[in-house]
Amino acid sequence: MATARPRVGILAVQGDVEAHARSLERLGALVTRVLRDKDLDAIDALILPGGESTTIAKGLQRLGLYEPLEAFARAGRPVLGTCAGAVLLAREVENDPVRSLGVLDVVAIRNAYGTQVDSFATRAEECASKLEGLHCVFIRAPRLRDPGPDVEVLARVEGWPVLVGQGNVLASTFHPELTDDDRIHQLLLDLTREAQKP
Repeated sequence: MATARPRVGILAVQGDVEAHARSLERLGALVTRVLRDKDLDAIDALILPGGESTTIAKGLQRLGLYEPLEAFARAGRPVLGTCAGAVLLAREVENDPVRSLGVLDVVAIRNAYGTQVDSFATRAEECASKLEGLHCVFIRAPRLRDPGPDVEVLARVEGWPVLVGQGNVLASTFHPELTDDDRIHQLLLDLTREAQKP
């Protein structure tokens, strides 16, 4: 019997929704934009894209999405946060903090690499074997520190965790949607298929 195509929502308050959608569509997922709590009922997994975390946080507050997003993640449904999305998943936020969902046991340091002009791309130095050669694009990126005991570090750059997982939650401090490497999105789809097993 054919497996149903996973339905992945992308929070569409701000960020490169289209680039994430292209990666997911290349992998065979159905994509929808999320702007209301009822949009979460129609999806199997969710991406919180990068952008400006203060702007996204204000949007979540305005749209009444904090509690529904937290409930979505705590129910075991897969979530991927990239850059600002990773900040919003963290248990604590430093450097002009914003309200976060608290579903990932890390501390996020906003804009830790500097301003827009300090953006850079590099290969991860330490990766899980299935992610070797991972190319990372950092734009006003956060750093993650103090991962809790249940957080698995999947990739590092300069010793810092840049890709982590905790149960159904994934977070990258870089922008995987800005490369042609779909492995991070594939990790999300793998979690989704695992969550759908009876």
